[in-house]
Amino acid sequence: MKAVLVTRAGGPEVLEVRDVPEPQPAPGEVIVRVEAVGINFADTMTTRGSYGGMPPPPFISGREFAGVVEGTGERVMGYMQWGAAAQKIAMKPQLLWPQPKGWTSAQSAAFPVNFLTAYLAYWKAGLTSDALEPNRWTDGHQRRVLIHAAAGGVGTAAVEIGKLLDIETYGTSSSEEKLERVKKLGLDHGINYRDVDYEQRVKELTNGEGVDAVFEMLGGEHTAKSLRCCRPFGRVIIYGTATGQRHQFDSGVMMAKSLSAHGLWLSVLAKDRELIERTLQAMQPWIEQGKLHPEIGHTLPMEQAGEAHRLLLQRANYGKIVLLIA
Repeated sequence: MKAVLVTRAGGPEVLEVRDVPEPQPAPGEVIVRVEAVGINFADTMTTRGSYGGMPPPPFISGREFAGVVEGTGERVMGYMQWGAAAQKIAMKPQLLWPQPKGWTSAQSAAFPVNFLTAYLAYWKAGLTSDALEPNRWTDGHQRRVLIHAAAGGVGTAAVEIGKLLDIETYGTSSSEEKLERVKKLGLDHGINYRDVDYEQRVKELTNGEGVDAVFEMLGGEHTAKSLRCCRPFGRVIIYGTATGQRHQFDSGVMMAKSLSAHGLWLSVLAKDRELIERTLQAMQPWIEQGKLHPEIGHTLPMEQAGEAHRLLLQRANYGKIVLLIA
């Protein structure tokens, strides 16, 4: 069978489609014929060798997928740490879920990482009805969230979910065109960070009050700036480091406003079956009602895996990039 291999640590150029042996299922595992694979920023880090827990090269790339279970014909989507970008994979069914009715495999492959991360960010911020640590306000409080990279995969998912939670959303992007597309999903306030300082713009838009939460995946100085965008008792949810820089914190403003920063790593949380099942169940009514739609900006054949990574690294994508496996 064919698979997309990380042949050595490096950039998009190290990804190659090669023939590899078909997987042999261990007891309790099933074989899935993969039809589509979602591309994530974590995949680019894995290729560079900067993502923890990966095997040494060569290994098969990819972490979220959709396809058909051999023997049963069940259409599924799923998540794994690596190895999804292949014509067939073997895995235990705990992290396999039915494809939503009416969705294609490309749509289904664009769902797990983006929407699980986005929902859990709201959950961790205390903004969902099932939140472990709810943020409570008096009646009439308009909840607000700042979403960095609002036109990306997690960003577009967060905008859709925010609209359903009746949360006022603020989103950053480098492109007016992207922001206009995200506004059609329900984004309330778009901020082009190439033209304005988003920290200052958030203050202007909120009359100096700030937001209740920031979804932060940039790292470096942006963590401190995100904290300064918050109103009292706000929370910054950190789920990535796209800049590659260590997160910086403004402890003064954290104490002055009683702010907090929370980490969120789906690769670890995915091992908590109960949490993942509860999260999917919370979103299931929205899926069935047609209120959640993965935004796909590019679909490419598996032979163009390197190009998919380049688009992501160059911030040239909108929504999700999906590889079609054939």
